[in-house]
Amino acid sequence: MISSPRCRRAALAALAAFAVACPGLLSARAEAPSNFPRTSASGSYLAATHARGQRDAAAAASYYRAALRADPRNNELLGRTFLAVLAAGEVDEAVRLAERVLQVDKTDRIARLVLGVRAIKQKQYPVARRELAQSIRGPITDLAATLLSAWTLASPSEAKQATDAIDKLAGADWYAIFKDLHAALILDLAGRRNDALKRFERAYGRDPTALRVVQGYASVLSREDRNDEALTMLAALEQSLPRHPFIMEAIDDINAGNELEPLLDTPQAGAAEALYGLGEAFGQRDGEDLGLVYLQLALYLEPSHALALLALGDLYENLSRHELAIKSYERVAPDSPLLRKAQMGIAVNLGSLDHLEEAKSRLENLIAADPRDLEAFTALGNVLRNAKQFTECADASSRGIATIDKDRRSNWAIYYLRGMCLDRARQWTKAEADFKKALALNPEQPDVLNSLGFSWIDQGINLEEGMSMVRRALAKRPNDGEFVDSLGWGYFRLGYTEEALKHIERAAALMPDESTIQDHLGDVYARMGREAQARKQWARARALNPDPDELLKIEAKLAAGSPQQQSAAPAQSPVSPESGAPLSPIAAATPSEPAATATVPSLLPPDSTVAKEYLGLELGDISNDLRKRYKLNDSIKGVVITGIHASSPAADKPLAPGNIIVEMAEEAVGSVADFRGKLDRLRKQGEKSALLVVAAPDGGQWFVSLSLAAP
Repeated sequence: MISSPRCRRAALAALAAFAVACPGLLSARAEAPSNFPRTSASGSYLAATHARGQRDAAAAASYYRAALRADPRNNELLGRTFLAVLAAGEVDEAVRLAERVLQVDKTDRIARLVLGVRAIKQKQYPVARRELAQSIRGPITDLAATLLSAWTLASPSEAKQATDAIDKLAGADWYAIFKDLHAALILDLAGRRNDALKRFERAYGRDPTALRVVQGYASVLSREDRNDEALTMLAALEQSLPRHPFIMEAIDDINAGNELEPLLDTPQAGAAEALYGLGEAFGQRDGEDLGLVYLQLALYLEPSHALALLALGDLYENLSRHELAIKSYERVAPDSPLLRKAQMGIAVNLGSLDHLEEAKSRLENLIAADPRDLEAFTALGNVLRNAKQFTECADASSRGIATIDKDRRSNWAIYYLRGMCLDRARQWTKAEADFKKALALNPEQPDVLNSLGFSWIDQGINLEEGMSMVRRALAKRPNDGEFVDSLGWGYFRLGYTEEALKHIERAAALMPDESTIQDHLGDVYARMGREAQARKQWARARALNPDPDELLKIEAKLAAGSPQQQSAAPAQSPVSPESGAPLSPIAAATPSEPAATATVPSLLPPDSTVAKEYLGLELGDISNDLRKRYKLNDSIKGVVITGIHASSPAADKPLAPGNIIVEMAEEAVGSVADFRGKLDRLRKQGEKSALLVVAAPDGGQWFVSLSLAAP
């Protein structure tokens, strides 16, 4: 694919600007036109709007057609029908509707783009350039129209004119790799290899992990008898895309003494490649509607374009339109090098449709045909994970890991998959090891950073490092609802309730159908005393079909009736799911409850002096008696909490007698006097809170923030 992850992330920045110019395309749920007649057509319109909201392009197109037949002069309805038909891949009909749209609005860029693509298919290149020239306005469509126009000039006599037009286009930084790649491909098709090599070199310098850049560059190098350079480049990419069929095929051809064919052989193929590259980039995240349009136009020009078919299937899969994903994968030709990838896609989507046994059978057959294909094991693991068969998922991942003979960066994914399944199978120690292995292979992978960071935060351990990991993940994907929730939950565990509220409310808005996030928001409201809102959020979380273990916790909170009732001490000590040993009160706190609600011995009566001078904590210097009483690890240093007073800063925090305060404000605490001295200093400095590092008797650590405000 042209777009590596780097290119895809950059391209998304243009979507906001495009949405302003073409709101009807990117809006999943449009409001009904104010002038829509209240006839039977309105029923079709509402059905179409619902289907569109469900991302069912075929159903939306059908309902919009019916509504348009009932009200053929409604121009707004005409525009919506045009876009729905186009998204459904009915491009011939979309062409007819585009002509009608342009009778109403001669400046409609998408309609001009569609007519330009139709002209390219018919090899009417002057007509195509005329139509596309009227589509070159604004972000994204200017790049698409410029590249398509350039491909209509892909001949020896006009290649310079084509590349000059590409070079004149100004735009975002991410435009550059598309411009260089397509200028190089046009020059190669025109027979100007030396010039093509220069442009390929520039594109490769921008992103050496872009598949289509490497394919095109290696192809020209092989035809220039520079096979060693081509092989080196292909081998480097194979490290990022292990055993990719296109890469392996090219390596085999060169080693057999064959020249690599040009990547593209007609202007139509070049135009389809441009549309595929843009569609694949935008379809990956947050730009599904626009990605769908470009991919459908690419397949209109080149119906057998295997990469475009896979990208279309992936897009539908991400939208949970699994039947449509399967249909896209089934269109990949039987003799395509990408057939095996398409077969995996079919199996994964069958699993999502609850055809689990068929999905497993298909994937096991693929594994049997190629027992070293790590991608097939990963696909099988994901099918089992989605079916909540976590132990079986971990086993499938282990089978794949057993085939690895050399660590490479790309292997992070299967270790991460096994880690997620082991975590859900309540084998945390093994899961943590896999998360760490995945990070060792790919240190800045955001999903792994978030998963490991959140797990630590949720367990009240390694809080500082966990928060750092979540922030690093969020910096890469700032609008990822799960990442935003992880950061908010970290603040919640640290006691910063207002900060937690800000982030978790945003996460709930980003992912309104995620039960865990809604549950977290309920916990925040409960801590703030907003009981009615808390119960509403918990009820919402329950309605979103949470996992069985989460459901039990949510129902327990709803049954408790109030935050105070939720804090009642358990009848017996919770047990570790791995070892069967009793957990400390802090470690026993559930992921959906603040650790403080895992109540320990009753609070001491309020004492204003202790609340002011020691934040409500009764403290003792570590002694042999205290080590014996609380079974303290011999290596722990600090001061021991021996009691906690009610109505004090420490009263509602994840603290218990036997915990040890190790640090305050990033400085070691050596004695009770040292604790008091550091506390006085923080108050003199005007600090509002004291951040403590607290340890359990066995050595596990977490952060606790205590208010310094006067009680």
